[in-house]
Amino acid sequence: MDSSQRSRERLDVYFASCNSGDVREIAAHFTPDAVVWDANSRPARGPDEIGPMWVKVRERWGGARWEVLSTVVEGDRAAVEWAMHGTDPQSGRAFTFRGSDHYEFRDGLICEIRQWWTFDPTRLDTGLVGHPTLTAPH
Repeated sequence: MDSSQRSRERLDVYFASCNSGDVREIAAHFTPDAVVWDANSRPARGPDEIGPMWVKVRERWGGARWEVLSTVVEGDRAAVEWAMHGTDPQSGRAFTFRGSDHYEFRDGLICEIRQWWTFDPTRLDTGLVGHPTLTAPH
């Protein structure tokens, strides 16, 4: 299996793990020195911090689930466009927002994620302004 196939398979299983909410399962996808860089919060470092971070996000938003919309993989690098579907615990309203991640892999594991998305707690249905696939008014 070449590195592009291995990276794509890692992403498929990683997103399934995030949706499961199992902290050990999520953490198993990362190198010991992995970093998740995020446009909205401080970096998460190492599997022992990254796994619980995703479980917390999932629980915070009513069992949030991630959907992969598109993936581009080239060797040990990948870009993923995703949607997160969740529920606002205060209002009970379902929402979806979208973002993009850039991944680097080492030895078949994720060593870095750079996340690009915008979080606005007053308007949870965020994404590209005016894009035809969005259901939220902008």
